[in-house]
Amino acid sequence: MPFDLVIEIPNEPGALARVAAAISDAGVNLAAATCMGTAEQVELHVLVPHAEAARHALALSQLAVTREREVVVVDVEDRPGVLADLTRKVAASGVDLDLVYVATNNRLVFGSYDLDGLKTALGL
Repeated sequence: MPFDLVIEIPNEPGALARVAAAISDAGVNLAAATCMGTAEQVELHVLVPHAEAARHALALSQLAVTREREVVVVDVEDRPGVLADLTRKVAASGVDLDLVYVATNNRLVFGSYDLDGLKTALGL
C-alpha cells in the first residue's frame, strides 16, 4: 500500500539530502518526491511503500512527518494525453483530486479524500 508522506523542511541547501538519506538508510525506497513552498519553508511529499519504517527513520534524524495518507499509484504509458484521460475518468465519477505527481517507472500518484471512489474511477 503506497503512502504519501509530507515533511516540512527549511528551504536550505542539504535539507532534501537529509530526508532522502534518512529514508534510504533505513532501507525504504523513495519511489517519488516533489516539493513546493516558499523561500523559507517547503512541503516535501515523498512516496514510500512502508510509512511506518520511513516515519521511524525520519524521527531518528529529528525530522517529522507532518501528514501522511494512502494514495493511488497507477502505471501509465509515457505518451501525450495519459493524464488527461485518467483525470477525465476521475472527474466523470465525481471524485475530487487534491494531489497528483509523477513517480518513477512511468507511474502517476493520485490523492483524494474519497480514496475508494478514486480507486473505482480508475478501475482498481
